[in-house]
Amino acid sequence: MARTRSGISLTGSSELDYGDILGDDVLAFVAALAGRFGERVEQLLAMRVERQAAISAGEMPDFLSQTRKIREGDWKVGPIPDDLRDRRVEITGPTDRKMIINALNSGARVFMADCEDSMTPTWHNVVQGQINLRDAVNGDISLDSNGKHYRLNEQTATLIVRPRGWHLPEKHVHLHGKPIPGALLDYGLYLFHNAETLKSRGTGPYFYLPKLESHLEARLWNDVFRFSEEQGVVGSNEIKVTVLIETILAAFEIDEILFELRDYIVGQNCGRWDYIFSFIKKFCAYPEFVLPDRVEVGMTTHFLRSYSQLVIKTCHRRGALAIGGMAAQIPIKDDAEANERAMEKVRADKLREVRDGHDGTWVAHPGLVPLAMQIFDEHMPAPNQLERLRDDVHITAADLLQVAKGKITEQGFRENINVAVQYMASWLAGNGCVPLNNLMEDAATAEISRAQIWQWVHHETGVLESGRNISYGYFKALLREEMDRIRKSVGGEAFDRGQYRKAARLLDEITKDGDFAQFLTSIAYEELE
Repeated sequence: MARTRSGISLTGSSELDYGDILGDDVLAFVAALAGRFGERVEQLLAMRVERQAAISAGEMPDFLSQTRKIREGDWKVGPIPDDLRDRRVEITGPTDRKMIINALNSGARVFMADCEDSMTPTWHNVVQGQINLRDAVNGDISLDSNGKHYRLNEQTATLIVRPRGWHLPEKHVHLHGKPIPGALLDYGLYLFHNAETLKSRGTGPYFYLPKLESHLEARLWNDVFRFSEEQGVVGSNEIKVTVLIETILAAFEIDEILFELRDYIVGQNCGRWDYIFSFIKKFCAYPEFVLPDRVEVGMTTHFLRSYSQLVIKTCHRRGALAIGGMAAQIPIKDDAEANERAMEKVRADKLREVRDGHDGTWVAHPGLVPLAMQIFDEHMPAPNQLERLRDDVHITAADLLQVAKGKITEQGFRENINVAVQYMASWLAGNGCVPLNNLMEDAATAEISRAQIWQWVHHETGVLESGRNISYGYFKALLREEMDRIRKSVGGEAFDRGQYRKAARLLDEITKDGDFAQFLTSIAYEELE
């Protein structure tokens, strides 16, 4: 039953609805945000659909002619706060209580608390996550679990929060009968409850902005920040943001995104997994853009190396930090040789990043913080590498659009099916961050898996190394086999109790559909209560 408060209707069933985290004052602010900007979000999402249609009709992306003056102009972004100048190692994870404590204590310089790709947005997770964040900002977050007591150390990482992308609504919160953008709820709750406390502690409300596809979407965020200042919720220019360059279209507008957010932005991050997914999605109509097995699409491939170096060059020219991408590997406790192979991949990846000029990097597991820190300490003794302008880098549209070549194997196909089903089952059960096959999977990596399945099934170039064509019928046969394998792995009782069958049904539906589904999470979200 819906309850209307401050003009907003809440349909969430949790007892947390009545807590002060959703009091009348904060809901009035959220209502003001949604009332002012909700229509613009819808317009920008409609523009995404139009842009996709144009690309599918043959209009390839390029650097914008109408913003040439911005790219050629001599301007800088605003100053970087002291606690964001050294970001050599950042750890990411969802907003559950244990994760927040462990991540803030991990020794990383920054913890990105994630309300997006690694968190299933059940109403409980959304609200409890905000309570956990507020307790962390206040410094009194703690947890007793399995005989252990968790609390914050004296020194902790700087906290940055990632709200949901513009595409994700919050179906439990309505304004004038329509669900509000999830991004505005996540942002509004965190800012309202914590801006004053953060300032008193010598830091500020810092955000990671995900999945932007144009500078117009960045402009919207800029206007949201200005409006928040005008409402008296936060002081002028206290908000600082880092933008994830994790879509192929954003890569053509790096300067423009920095310019639109120049009073707030301090850096950009190479969100590599979403970037690969975006590359598949935007060019899904073209058989010549079919990618090989996921394991062969690494950051040393030309289109990915080009994009990361372009981020470094552009950011440093404008006085902004360039943060490297995620190491998805996790420590392997029961196999020393496999663990060393995994750690060697992390070393090579982080060494490439710091040598290229990145100012920091991401890891998904506390066990990787010392390794990443050692590499950046050795090769970046200063807080950052802003002085490295990389004038030797010259990236063209052709560089960004060069398709990686490699093999498509039955093993790669099976792994994509297995990962997609297991991740979706976990997501539907309320957990959006899952260790699978010694990798930390979130929505971005699952998106790659299901996108490749669709791409290989729907194009004749989706041919296995053996010469066999990847048909929908072949996908169905392997899906049945992988479901049997998952059942044996997790056990019959856990399989029957879990969301595996629903996950397989959803994967089957989006694979069979002739239209490429824009976001897996948007479809799966409809299955959540």
